[in-house]
Amino acid sequence: MTRAVISVSDKRGVVELARALVARGVEVCSTGGTATILREAGMPITPVEDVTGVAEMLDGRVKTLHPAIHAGLLARRDDPEHMEALRQQGLTPVDYLVVNLYPFKETVARPAATFAEIVEQIDIGGPAMLRSAAKNMAHVTVLTDPDDYPLLLAALAEGRSLTHDERQQLAAKVFRTTAAYDALIADYLTRQAGERFPEKLTLTYERQQTLRYGENPHLAATFYREPFAPASSIASARQLHGKELSYLNILDADAALEMASEFARPTVAAIKHANPCGVGAADTIEEALEKAIRADPVSIFGGIVAFNRPVTATCAERMSELFLEVILAPAFADAALEALQQKKNLRLLEVPVAHLDPSLGESHGQPYQYRVRSVRGGALAQDAEWLHPGELEPRVVTRRAPTDEELRQLLFASAVVKHVKSNAIVLAREERTVGVGAGQMNRVRAAQIAIEQAGEVARGSVLASDAFFPMRDTVDAAAAAGVSAIIQPGGSIRDADSIAAADEAGIAMVFTGARRFSH
Repeated sequence: MTRAVISVSDKRGVVELARALVARGVEVCSTGGTATILREAGMPITPVEDVTGVAEMLDGRVKTLHPAIHAGLLARRDDPEHMEALRQQGLTPVDYLVVNLYPFKETVARPAATFAEIVEQIDIGGPAMLRSAAKNMAHVTVLTDPDDYPLLLAALAEGRSLTHDERQQLAAKVFRTTAAYDALIADYLTRQAGERFPEKLTLTYERQQTLRYGENPHLAATFYREPFAPASSIASARQLHGKELSYLNILDADAALEMASEFARPTVAAIKHANPCGVGAADTIEEALEKAIRADPVSIFGGIVAFNRPVTATCAERMSELFLEVILAPAFADAALEALQQKKNLRLLEVPVAHLDPSLGESHGQPYQYRVRSVRGGALAQDAEWLHPGELEPRVVTRRAPTDEELRQLLFASAVVKHVKSNAIVLAREERTVGVGAGQMNRVRAAQIAIEQAGEVARGSVLASDAFFPMRDTVDAAAAAGVSAIIQPGGSIRDADSIAAADEAGIAMVFTGARRFSH
């Protein structure tokens, strides 16, 4: 006798698959709701308890955990001793297993779900059966995803068994599925227990998009998303128009969203190669856009632009004059969308901004805990950076304190500099960047680049540094350019030299005590 065990929470396609098996003389054993659906479809179904001789118990927690099931799945058909052991016990081999797991992820995602309800969705019997069947892939066909049913249906229609390679592919998918399932459970319980950095970091991701290529055309790449990606994330963004996002588009769009999310006031951020090239804040989003463009009208070409307010028709008209790769915003006015859709290749992304609603930056009801980066042979995990300018406590260290307006500009520049690759210097005035020095091997060179970009506009601007000044040369360069105030973390053994340089030039300088490195 050929036997199949079918027990699924996702009922898509299960009736058609079971019918095809029954038509070929396969005995179908099933449990609970799956058995009911199959019986209602007119198929003969053997209850699992008829196979095990034990009724399900403990509110369904125990029903398939029995040798009659697992011996049938694990027995090697090419091993006479295995087959004799089954015969002596009166057991039948299980040649087909169709199982998908309790909806743990979906239950966690329900805001009203209680801890007890979530724990009940930790499947025990399902993963056990899947692992048994997948281990015995040489003899058992195991399906855990309805999208794979057509593979078996086609083979049944042709009157053949699946090949070893096909069964191996399905088995590999089983172990990916159970590993991801266990990782979700581990992550949920770890967060509930309040552990920040456990001894084992079990992360899992779901494929969202196969990309045309990676950073360069000869590199293959794929975009994966977290199972509980926050609403305010590129992984959750809704694409309204344009070509598929590329590898670099995704990196830059993520940087743009992070930058735009810094500010409560209407803000527009232009990003190029993961660095802000122009950021503007104002009373209106139209004025903020104009500031961001004016900050660096050359570098914005081919860039990514992020809004923390809906895009208006006026904004769309202005951006239609530019070549941009991606525009992202919490919403687009109908007229704006219509105008921007005239550009065939321009990607338009709709994504909410976390700063305006902090819960949007949470992962299944809890704040992001990790920012993970791969290195050769391992990974680095750290707290996500959510320290906003309003959380800084600037301390005046010079004889002259900044004016209220200078302090406002300093906090603006400090919010931008944390998103610039280190070593980083940002010059700003009137809530817009006027010079950005990024990714330099020494800080004074970063300052020189920012000052050169600003030109005459540097006079009267403020300067933000992502880390302390190891010597006074950066302050001297800022003084020569006419910078009026500086914000930096402080903490160098030569802080006194920098303070003295600022005092000599009449520059107001404040320390924050918070380094803003971005590597």
